[in-house]
Amino acid sequence: MAQHFSLAAGDVVGFDLDHTLCRYNLPESAPLIYNSFAEFLVKEKGYDKELLTVTPEDWDFCCKGLALDLEDGNFIKLADNGTVLRASHGTRMMAPEELAKEYGRKEWKYFMSDTGMACRSGKYYIYDNYFDLPGALLCARVVDSLTKHNGQKTFDFWKDIVAGIQHNYKMSAFKENCGIYFPEIKRDPGRYLHSCPESVKKWLRQLKNAGKILLLITSSHSDYCRLLCKHILGNDFADLFDIVITNALKPGFFSHLPSQRPFRRLEDDEEQEALPSLDKPGWYSQGNAVHLYELLKKMTGKPEPKVVYFGDSMHSDIFPARHYSNWETVLILEELRGDRDWKPEESEPLEKKGKYEGQKAKPLYSLSNKWGSFFVDSISGLENTGDSSVYTWSCKRISTYSTIAIPSIEAIAELPLDYKFTRFSSSNSKTAGYYPGPPLVLANSESLTTK
Repeated sequence: MAQHFSLAAGDVVGFDLDHTLCRYNLPESAPLIYNSFAEFLVKEKGYDKELLTVTPEDWDFCCKGLALDLEDGNFIKLADNGTVLRASHGTRMMAPEELAKEYGRKEWKYFMSDTGMACRSGKYYIYDNYFDLPGALLCARVVDSLTKHNGQKTFDFWKDIVAGIQHNYKMSAFKENCGIYFPEIKRDPGRYLHSCPESVKKWLRQLKNAGKILLLITSSHSDYCRLLCKHILGNDFADLFDIVITNALKPGFFSHLPSQRPFRRLEDDEEQEALPSLDKPGWYSQGNAVHLYELLKKMTGKPEPKVVYFGDSMHSDIFPARHYSNWETVLILEELRGDRDWKPEESEPLEKKGKYEGQKAKPLYSLSNKWGSFFVDSISGLENTGDSSVYTWSCKRISTYSTIAIPSIEAIAELPLDYKFTRFSSSNSKTAGYYPGPPLVLANSESLTTK
């Protein structure tokens, strides 16, 4: 008998914000993110101006789940057993012979099964979400440029990428209007953000009316969070949530001890003193899951309230919420949408087009011709050939740490709260937890090799 999951059984429903409750117009937001880094590298760090020119075809490089080796400039796609399925040096894909010579059939040198595999490390970086992906394209093109012009074999550009993050996305950047990203989002939020459809707003109210405690937990700072929420939910958005936690610094929110990451009060978007505990609902900054759960016990009157958490990042949301807090987890996976429901005419009207129109990105959840499926691939890295096909590392993590995976909140907003979803579990098939159904590439994949 299949195991099922229902929102009706939860006491608390929590949400990540970026790319979860707030969906971005990816063909517009991706070039904006890319440019926020590229212009910094060129103007502040002296990198080649060719980085500023991006063609629509360049975006095909973007694929979630890729790992960048920060020393040799290679990007790799991993199988579920840690072997390398495909690889590139910069944007140049490795031929099968080069791939075999470089990596063979053995585990990638930094691979650690299950919980040991971090997404952030001093030696590699794993591209896990849509804020990250434009950076993958930029880093690959940086490797191309340094290889072509300097003949470099080892690379030390990551410190400049980190400086670009600090410049554009530091906590004070929104308030100070510095960098490229925040000023542009403030100027025209409708170009980059999708408002929540009425069905989602109604669904949130339905959850609240059913007695659920609603949480918003985002790593975005409070001023940016407020702009997003007002745009996607309306000026009264705060009435929907019992607790709002900004600058949550996930995954540390889940993994750190209370003493390492206390909650802080907010006053005019400025963080105040550290709090010894969390004693009432409200709007807070930073914090930790332990103190939050203690408050949820008081609010529900239950010794072990059941929490359901929606998020888009395996690294920041799904894995830590399941592993450290044992919450039910709903993964927002736009790759389930594929490229079937996106048409060129859905892009912004002419009067909205501006500075970045020449760099239009395809939706980043579309299939990458360079990297193939996010879910499965062949052992050789060539076209899938029956019994040589395997699940990717990313796909394995979905079924291991997600309760269910859905393409968007909108996809379930009109279902009754007691709708019974089939959950991922070791006793179910690998495809059981995908709603409304598995991606096409997985539909006939029950016989795939699992290492």
